[in-house]
Amino acid sequence: MRLCQQQPCWFPLSPSYITVDGTIMLKLLNLLPSSSSKLFSRYILSLSTKLPPPLTRPFSHHPATTTMSINLRTHAFAGNPLRSRTPNRVEPLSPAAAHETLKTRIAETAGESVSVNLKVLPFRNGRPLASSGSSDAWRLAWLGLEEVKRLLGANLSADSFVYLGYDADEDSVYWAIDLSRESILVAEFGAMKLCFVELRTLMVATDWVDLKAMGSLAIAGHARALLEWYNISRFCGHCGEKTVPMEAGRRKQCSNESCKKRIYPRVDPVVIMLVIDSDNDRALLSKQSRFVPRMWSCLAGFIEPGESLEEAVRRETWEEVGIEVGEVVYHSSQPWPVGPNSMPCQLMVGFFAYAKSLEINVDKEELEDAQWHSREEVRRALTFTEYKKAQQTAAAKVEQMCKGVEKTHSLSTEFNVESGELAPMFVPGPFAIAHHLISSWAFPDKDVNGIECRSKQPSGSMSNLKVKGCPHQ
Repeated sequence: MRLCQQQPCWFPLSPSYITVDGTIMLKLLNLLPSSSSKLFSRYILSLSTKLPPPLTRPFSHHPATTTMSINLRTHAFAGNPLRSRTPNRVEPLSPAAAHETLKTRIAETAGESVSVNLKVLPFRNGRPLASSGSSDAWRLAWLGLEEVKRLLGANLSADSFVYLGYDADEDSVYWAIDLSRESILVAEFGAMKLCFVELRTLMVATDWVDLKAMGSLAIAGHARALLEWYNISRFCGHCGEKTVPMEAGRRKQCSNESCKKRIYPRVDPVVIMLVIDSDNDRALLSKQSRFVPRMWSCLAGFIEPGESLEEAVRRETWEEVGIEVGEVVYHSSQPWPVGPNSMPCQLMVGFFAYAKSLEINVDKEELEDAQWHSREEVRRALTFTEYKKAQQTAAAKVEQMCKGVEKTHSLSTEFNVESGELAPMFVPGPFAIAHHLISSWAFPDKDVNGIECRSKQPSGSMSNLKVKGCPHQ
């Protein structure tokens, strides 16, 4: 069996799955005494020899041994480069220390202190400020604090900023600020070839193999989630008094001395599942009236209080399509900060769900339709060239917006086959976890570009270990 180096891989250690980096595993083995190392290796090998081949085994409930590939290094909106670790409170770039520096710098006259770079990302109505260069790549429009002070003047307050993170190598602290009430600045930013762009547009415009662009998208998503939560938590839900920002905007606290309730950023968990038949030959896809025409996706639903993730998968599947689910296998999760403002950030928790029944009974209040699709049908819907075309079209739209010549594009017209005819069906693009649930079932051994996934085999006693689905490099 193969071992993927430098990438997180899935080892089927019954009764549950754990993620292990191949290189770290080998280092751990080297640290163990010789006898322990041999025993551990034999244990892993004994498990692997008992496993049926990936994606071809007959349906069973116990134990869960389904193997699926994960196609991206990280999902869109995950992998935020500014959140690699939590800074210590005494560090100069920690939230508390950085906030004190921010207050000092706001009160200073220009040029008095340049010890730490303060970079600010403005937002307006949930849209980050962006720019577009000579290439088709968009960029976040970070402003220096002095530029923000010039634009806002006396209206500027340190409590208007939300801490995003820091870069120790550059001695830079990153902040976000909501300028929704400063409509006069839109024209000034336009003169600078900058524009507030809908985060969903940036999401589609992002080249999913460009790690720097994916990192920028994650930063923008994190910032939007914090600012939207910031705006909907202005009053205490317990006593009704105003709240005040704490920890550089990363939490709030009630201003009522007899209450002082702490309020933290809101995350709404959602299960999203690809339902698969017992023979592993067909997948259930659904569509809603609010979807782009011809788009099919996975079932999904919010988790209810007192409910486990697995229970939510089974309940939502039964309620929406009348199918009973047995085995539920975790795939991955994705932050989703592009929902409604009342839900600043959803956490999409992805699963494969194996059906115990096949007859579909669609809840028409929830779905427009739901159907079983063969693997070949699903593969035809995963037209990666069309996703690339949609990405390029959205990137061109961002460029036009920044130049002040925005043109309206319909997402449905961006998914056309090269002959000019409409594709019969398609699934969400690589920016959505639904895409990776579907594609990793349809193409278990291929990466996001449809290329066979290969990895180098390390030397040593574990070189013949097999790993479930290697992520693309």
